[in-house]
Amino acid sequence: MNNELVPYPSWWKRNWKWALPLGGCLSLVVVFILFIASIFYGVTAALEESQPYEYALETINQDTEITSVLGTPIVKDGMVQGSYKNTNGAKTADMKIPVSGPKGSGTLFVKATGTGDDWNYDVIRIEIKDDESIDLLPEESEDY
Repeated sequence: MNNELVPYPSWWKRNWKWALPLGGCLSLVVVFILFIASIFYGVTAALEESQPYEYALETINQDTEITSVLGTPIVKDGMVQGSYKNTNGAKTADMKIPVSGPKGSGTLFVKATGTGDDWNYDVIRIEIKDDESIDLLPEESEDY
């Protein structure tokens, strides 16, 4: 009588026909998601590092009327929306920034054009409630 054990095939030998295509497809999906996430992060970081973004946040934190309503400090509270373009030295920025403080929240709107390091702000306005809007620009727009 022959009592020889038959070797049991490994997991890979038994399942390669479905594991290989599924693993390849999942890898492509993961790479695609990482690619989209890196683009999203890059665009958001570029908006948040721009001079109009920093100037607008600094301006609302120094305004006594806004800090009395929202509290201090006022910080970004969500995803920045908008655009920032630099074409041959001519720059434009158009942003919508959700902000909040300890007492409330609002939306900050910034529109600016510039060349080099000089910016001309067309709009710096915050909407605290649907009916309350505060314009932060002086009567005549200045270069910063």
